[in-house]
Amino acid sequence: MITISVDAKSKIVDLLIDENNPNTFLRTFVQGGGCAGMQYGFTFDQELAEDDFVIEVDQFKIVVDSVSMQYLEGSTIDYKQDLMESRFVIQNPKSTGSCGCGSSFSI
Repeated sequence: MITISVDAKSKIVDLLIDENNPNTFLRTFVQGGGCAGMQYGFTFDQELAEDDFVIEVDQFKIVVDSVSMQYLEGSTIDYKQDLMESRFVIQNPKSTGSCGCGSSFSI
């Protein structure tokens, strides 16, 4: 399973309110690329695939495809904000290395 921090929940709710469509959910995925080999991605979506995992979180859903779930299972999605930037951060126990900015990782 994937855990969502309180800060990430709050930000996701705000973003979904801005989308103004009750059928919209947040899709989280892993794809090749980034300086460490793989990178995390987030997008809004409205269509489910047969092999998607749907995670019900309070007022919204997060969807993860079956391939990405292999890499993300056990992870925590957090949201960090400071004077320089704001971004979602994934704390992944399966990661064996990451880049300095935390958006890419290796297993």
